[in-house]
Formats: sequence, structure tokens, C-alpha cells
Amino acid sequence: MKPTLDTVAAEAGVSRATVSRVINGSPRVSPEVKTAVEAAIAALGYVPNRAARSLAMRRTDSIALVMREPDATVLNDPYLGNIIIATSQTLIGTGVQLVLVNAQNTAEHAQLADYVRSGHVDGVLLASMHDDDPLPRLLLDAGIPTVVGGRPARSLPGMSYVDCDNEGGAQLAAERLLSAGRRRVATIAGPQDMTAGMDRLTGYQHALTEAGRKADRVAYGDFTRESGQQAMTELLARYPDLDAVFAANDMMAVGALRVLRDAGRRVPADVSVVGFDDIEMARHTEPPLTTVHQPIVDQARTMTELLLTQIGGDPVKEPVILPTELVERESV
Repeated sequence: MKPTLDTVAAEAGVSRATVSRVINGSPRVSPEVKTAVEAAIAALGYVPNRAARSLAMRRTDSIALVMREPDATVLNDPYLGNIIIATSQTLIGTGVQLVLVNAQNTAEHAQLADYVRSGHVDGVLLASMHDDDPLPRLLLDAGIPTVVGGRPARSLPGMSYVDCDNEGGAQLAAERLLSAGRRRVATIAGPQDMTAGMDRLTGYQHALTEAGRKADRVAYGDFTRESGQQAMTELLARYPDLDAVFAANDMMAVGALRVLRDAGRRVPADVSVVGFDDIEMARHTEPPLTTVHQPIVDQARTMTELLLTQIGGDPVKEPVILPTELVERESV
């Protein structure tokens, strides 16, 4: 016969309720009792009935990772890909499944909100949010445990988020270009309806302003390689004497490098380039890209862990801001 809670309790010399608390991760169990119960589970080969447990606790043992980007962007953006992989890896051994959702417009947002409020998942991770996104407020009002990747554009008391130091990292990038003797430093800024795009532009502006330089050589992209090419083309047309570019992510920096090469501008002899993210591709550009490293894996892991603690009943934690650092390669 298959072992049950009762047989595990008898083996460990504790009550059935104590075994249940150990299985469900309750903190109200001493380390000694926890060890005894886990030993009994291993000895008997007990496997919890997750379906019965989920029904009793009104849980689905699944969480949703929601991204609001075109399908092609999700598939091609290394940052988003790393978020998905790191989140999946963090859930290994937890018994919690990951549901991927890409909500791109208002109709899909409403549909997703109804799906979540109907109890199909226990909590939600929001990645790649834009400032007109209604989902954070909808989920907060519905009492759904939620953690946002990146600082929300609007303050949402009661909502956890995990971000990296976008402004400080961008300032590091621009300061590195200035320290290399560059005098006409432009930037390819990210979308200004995303806080990462806004904060990285602010960091560039602070660095140049503090150095007594104008911070007005700006073109905008949407974090894709194609938009980096378009923005670099625009910058060369408007400011043909520019000698440095800070791109607000590595994908746009890759696009900028191509345009500079096609225009006969040598990197870094004529124009220095710095990116942001430190994706794998940055090591293999020509020349290898100097960039700002942000801890993408740590961000995803921290988001997932915060969400699991909320689902378990812990209060909402304070925002977490992870550090960034400059990675020197050969493009400056």
C-alpha cells in the first residue's frame, strides 16, 4: 500500500498535522521535527497528493510570467529569454509550474485579468511593463500576489518590484566615454514609456551635465536591433561630428555598430560605443562591446522568490534594487 500522512506521522512519531505543516513549508515546526519528518518521508517513499493539497488550500501550484511585447520581440530579446529561463530554474524542486503569457493589448489585458481572478494561477510575475499598462493595478485591486520586474512608472503601494540600478549604470557608461576623452557623446535612448528607458536616459544626462557638456544628442529606439540601426542613422545625419554613443541596451548597440561600420566610422578609433545589459552577444561583436552588466538571473530569481513568499502568506516586501557594473571590452 502507498504510504499516507498517517503512516509518515507514525514513522516520525509526530501528529498528522505536523507532517502536513512540514510538507507545506510552515515555519511553525522545529528543525529537529522537520528533519524527523523528512527522514520518514524518504524512508517510506511518500509522495504528497498535490491535487488534494491544492484543492484543500485553494491553490493551483502554478504562477504566470506575463510579458507585454510583440511575439517576435519576446523570441528575439536575450534579456526576456534569460528572465524566462532563470524563472523556470528557480521553480525547480518547488512543485510550482510556470505559465507564460504574452498580453499585448487592452483586450488581452482584460482577458488575462479575468483568467487570474478566476483562480487559474496563484500569483503573477510582470516583466517588460509599459507605463500605460493596467495590469498592475487590476491585480493589486484583486488581491493577487504580484511582483513586477522593473520599477513601475506609477507608485503602487502594496506592490513588490525588483529592478537594477538603471540610472547609475547609465551614468557609469557615459562617464566612461567622457574619461576616454570623448567630447561629443550621443545616446540611443530606450522607449520612454518604460522606466528602464527613462532612467538610463537620465543617467546619461546627469553624467554629461556634471561634466559641463550638453546632453542633447539623443535619438530613441525600442530596445530592438533594428531600432538601434535607425537611431544611429538619425544621429549621424544630425550630428556627423559625434565621437561616442551610449546605447540603452546591447541589442540597439549591435545595430549601431553595424551602421557605424557601413558609414566607414571605426570603433573605437573614430567613435566609442557602450551598451547596457551584458548579453552573450556583446562578447562576440566586432569589436567586443563594452557594456553595463545588470544581474538578469539574480533579478528573475529574486522576483520569483518574493512571489512564492507572498503566495505562502508573507507580507509584501520592500522594493529590491540590484547593482550594475561596467564591463570593459574593446569598443571604447
